[in-house]
Amino acid sequence: MKGKVVIITGASSGIGRALAREFFSRGALLSLGARRIEQLEALKAELQSPDILCTTTDVALELDCKNLIDKTIEKFGRIDILINNAGISMRALFKDMDLSVMHRVMDVNFYGTVYCTKYALPYLLETKGSLVGVISIAGYVGLPGRTAYSASKFAVRGFLDTIRIEHLKSGLHVLVAAPGFTASDVRKAALTADGKPQGETPRNEGAMMSAETCAHYIVEAVRKRRRTLILTFLEGKFTVFLGKFFPSVLDKLTFNHMAKEPDSPLKQDSNQTNNW
Repeated sequence: MKGKVVIITGASSGIGRALAREFFSRGALLSLGARRIEQLEALKAELQSPDILCTTTDVALELDCKNLIDKTIEKFGRIDILINNAGISMRALFKDMDLSVMHRVMDVNFYGTVYCTKYALPYLLETKGSLVGVISIAGYVGLPGRTAYSASKFAVRGFLDTIRIEHLKSGLHVLVAAPGFTASDVRKAALTADGKPQGETPRNEGAMMSAETCAHYIVEAVRKRRRTLILTFLEGKFTVFLGKFFPSVLDKLTFNHMAKEPDSPLKQDSNQTNNW
């Protein structure tokens, strides 16, 4: 990774911040994008490198994504790796959810990936670089109460799989990385049915994979130019296996698992819970 120019979106916290530290420790040159520029500047100060580029970026805005790519080329002259990591979650049943929540989640998770990929792709093709999407196990199995989130992650997986095939003979590397539940701020900022952040995570963050461990696996997958990465056994690899061979069983297990969350929207839907 020494000397490689790496763009990371959503780098102000969680997996994105951990990815920045991991790539930096391996000698990469960083271009970091996020809405919270002060968090990026703090990370830059922590890493004590004047060569880190920090750019205010809301990936839901096409021009912000273009600006991030343009500034990276202006500073470094090339792009070797693009990590589409920025994301937002939500928590509500679809029947109760305002459609603005669906638009917001798709704008950030899906279109943010589309915009950054569109403007970075010519440079990645020049370097035969790596295009990475950080999705989730929710991109393999529909999570009840996370309709927009699952839809956006399925969409990113389909988009990147197609880009891989389109450029099969060009030397472009495409990785779709699917962490399981990982300790981060994403659940605190998750949108509720009316679009407001829920503020508190419904899960035990301490029992989850750390963002640092997740980042290590993702960087190793980039180094090895793998096409897919599914993290954790039970919530990851085993879930995908069940989805392929025993989908009805997985539906029931997923429903019961998500219904156990504190204040789960599934519990509030008494008709469904009673049926199970």
